[in-house]
Amino acid sequence: MILQTHLLDSALIADIQLKEANLANSDQFKSELIILINNGNKYIIVNFEQVIYIDSSFLGALVSALKLAMNNGGDIAIVGLNSDIRSLFQLVRLDKVFKIYTNTQEALNGA
Repeated sequence: MILQTHLLDSALIADIQLKEANLANSDQFKSELIILINNGNKYIIVNFEQVIYIDSSFLGALVSALKLAMNNGGDIAIVGLNSDIRSLFQLVRLDKVFKIYTNTQEALNGA
């Protein structure tokens, strides 16, 4: 399992259990997120606190999951980005696509 999940208020918190989020694990990540969305979770907060590296395939999996969530009336928020990954999100303009928060509590307040 790549995601460790727990419910908090009205959100499902999904903690990524990886240091490197890359092609080797992007398909499994996407599958796990799709299952969470299809199980009726409307607001998923994906926590990147443990992630120190991310590649484009993992970002693509995240975007695909967001599209499915939005088609089902839901949303995905991002928390816990380190400065390098936050810069990457800004560079590829995913900061305009995802709601990005510093921590889980901030994301819960923004929901």
